[in-house]
Amino acid sequence: MVNYFFLITALPLLGFLINGLLGYKVKGRLPGIIGSLTVLGSFVISVIAFFNLLGVTPDQRRITIDLYNWISSGNLNIGIAYLIDPLSIVMCLIITGIGFLIHVYSIGYMNGDKGFARFFAFMNLFIFAMLNLVLADNFLLMFLGWEGVGLCSYLLIGFWYEKKFTGDAANKAFWVNRIGDLGFIIGLFFILQYFHSLNFFVVFSALNPLTVNAGIITIITILLFVGATGKSAQIPLYVWLPDAMAGPTPVSALIHAATMVTAGVYMVARCSAMFALSPITMNLMLIIGACTAFFSATMAVTQNDIKKILAYSTISQLGFMFMALGAGAFSTGIFHVTTHAYFKALMFLGAGSVIHSMHDEQDIMHMGGLKTKMKVTFITFLMGAIAISGIPPFSGFFSKDEILSSIYSSGNYAVYVIALLAAFMTAFYIFRLVGLTFFSNARYDENNVHPHESPNLMTIPLIILAILSIIGGLIGLPGILGTNIFDKFLEPVFSASKLTLHESEISSSTETILILVSIIVAVISVLLSIRVYAKEFSKEKFAESSLYKLIQNKYYIDEFYNAVIVKPLRQLSELLYKFFDLKIIDGAVNGSGKFFDSLAADWRRIQTGVIQDYAILSVAGIVAILIYILFL
Repeated sequence: MVNYFFLITALPLLGFLINGLLGYKVKGRLPGIIGSLTVLGSFVISVIAFFNLLGVTPDQRRITIDLYNWISSGNLNIGIAYLIDPLSIVMCLIITGIGFLIHVYSIGYMNGDKGFARFFAFMNLFIFAMLNLVLADNFLLMFLGWEGVGLCSYLLIGFWYEKKFTGDAANKAFWVNRIGDLGFIIGLFFILQYFHSLNFFVVFSALNPLTVNAGIITIITILLFVGATGKSAQIPLYVWLPDAMAGPTPVSALIHAATMVTAGVYMVARCSAMFALSPITMNLMLIIGACTAFFSATMAVTQNDIKKILAYSTISQLGFMFMALGAGAFSTGIFHVTTHAYFKALMFLGAGSVIHSMHDEQDIMHMGGLKTKMKVTFITFLMGAIAISGIPPFSGFFSKDEILSSIYSSGNYAVYVIALLAAFMTAFYIFRLVGLTFFSNARYDENNVHPHESPNLMTIPLIILAILSIIGGLIGLPGILGTNIFDKFLEPVFSASKLTLHESEISSSTETILILVSIIVAVISVLLSIRVYAKEFSKEKFAESSLYKLIQNKYYIDEFYNAVIVKPLRQLSELLYKFFDLKIIDGAVNGSGKFFDSLAADWRRIQTGVIQDYAILSVAGIVAILIYILFL
């Protein structure tokens, strides 16, 4: 009955092979259609798998598909096997559902690009790698998907390879992620050494709080979290994500908003039973998430590039997800992954529609008054903005409110205040973006730029994502409003971590107050932003202040990394190259060659070609052997 579920990953792989090998021979939109249909097929099968899980009792919601015995050595057996459970199927629905809409959008957005078929080949390869990451039933296959999405991110950020800045951005993303990945793979070595297996079921079933070594668990979870900070752009490894906006906008929507950057969140949630045993790591995640959410929100307030504002917004929202995980609310973190996929993909695609209309202009200071020129884009983008601001009944309200409540109920009141401030800035910067782009006065050259609505291939996905942004949060209602269906569905996955953490409940009155505080903060922020930016506008009032410049320059973190890490490493590399590589390594190799060349030259003198000389040498050799035998 379930044998065909392997097609969830196989179909995008097929699309990659067709477009990668044959796409260059095909003209028109066919590569885009092939790429979109394969992802749609994966989505349909994921929906079937989802209903299969719904049709059984919660304790039976687990399907394992063994495809191939990958590694067999002694007691170690690792297979190419997929695990379909509530957590993985939620991620599959996000990846394939949102992925399909972005593929359709890309047919219109990338139309006419000389790398059209190559683009869809890379996008399909990414979907394949991401699905392997979330469906893997063992750490090694997960790591294979983990590295696969990193490769695809590199390929797609640098898609327009003829431009230098895209190559630089791709390299930056690649190397920063390698730092996190090193932590991940060292963590896998510790898991293998301690548990003698990399299979999720074997490892997690051995996590007995009474017998497990707490120190080892803390080391493993911190190393895994290091991997998550790289992939999910948390402090200190967040610096690659804003530069990744150099890639095509659909790439930003799919990889750097809805899917790949949530891989770290998914990995921590998958390992929730392990993380729950390490209070040190849980507190570390909470603090890092809070700092990331706050500081990236401040940076988003001062940016003028429409895509970079959304990039810093994504980093901030990922910080919210890690705060939820650090507070022990694992299902809440995944709930925000889901709602964030709706509204952030919507806003990135909306930004792409604006850029497409404005002839590749990305500076919001050179926009304004577009709401009458691009009505569909404006209305749908506004729906996403309301959702991310946390205003009910839009989807972002439910997930963000649940995160704030979980932080408060965990007793981390200082972190709660920081999260509330980050939520305030979120509503402010997103409506700053809306005000400067769609309202206020037109600040572009109306003689050369003629904004217009995008074609249906680009606006229909926006409409669907807008609808999801409006109603998508209803699956996770707060306790005082109804049943949290999403939490109930994921309950079997996180049951072990809940037993370890012993979650504390808050009263209905406290929950009501927290909800009202969340709404009031969001509404005040939105109204303040609209008042400042939705009317006639020329420039920021505080643009010349030192604090504004500090934040606009992203606290000079990139410059700091460059001065403290990049340049010293480069200088050390040059020193090692000039001394160790050229003089020691090359010296030894070249020196040995010269020695034997000289030796050969000396021996060549013996080869005179005269038979008498050879006879004398032979007799001398015989005499020497006889002397050795007789006397020595």
